[in-house]
Amino acid sequence: MRILLVLAHPLEDSFAASVARQAQETLVAGGHVVDLLDLYREDFDPRLSTAERASYFSDSYDTSLTAGLIARLQAADGIVLVFPQWWFNFPAILKGFFDRVFVPGVAFDNDPAGGRIIPRLSNIKLFWALTTTGSPWWVVHLYMGNPVRRLLKRGIAAFCAKRLDFRMLSLHDMDRATVEKRKAHLARVRRMAAGI
Repeated sequence: MRILLVLAHPLEDSFAASVARQAQETLVAGGHVVDLLDLYREDFDPRLSTAERASYFSDSYDTSLTAGLIARLQAADGIVLVFPQWWFNFPAILKGFFDRVFVPGVAFDNDPAGGRIIPRLSNIKLFWALTTTGSPWWVVHLYMGNPVRRLLKRGIAAFCAKRLDFRMLSLHDMDRATVEKRKAHLARVRRMAAGI
């Protein structure tokens, strides 16, 4: 399986980078091909361009600035996202990745009658998120309703592909996570990636 592993964290020595490395090593050891897309190291610009926005509902969406990233998405059989949750949401760079790469004609088609969008990412069979939150589990789930999981599963994944293996693995209360808790989370990442 060819996996597009998307890392969205500005610090090279972050825990998110450790999670991405663990996932990559385990996937490669399992015989998978991993295309690591480190959004910060590749200097990805998350801002939707004027031409991109102007062509959003046209018959030919402007992919001139993101063609390379789109090709990487279209070559993948699965996506693994690695990112921290900030303010109960995606880092801006990851949101920009969705805005600029998961676009009409690539990830979906707009229904000409104005109905539900039509999924186009038939190549994607696996859609996983490996994430951390600064808040405890109860705040994320009970108070906030786990907004990132809802956005990924019900929004992006469901609207862009069908019959996906969707999973989300989160380390909560990251700001107070001990070394042991972090190691246990990396072990969960390893088991999850080894299970493909």
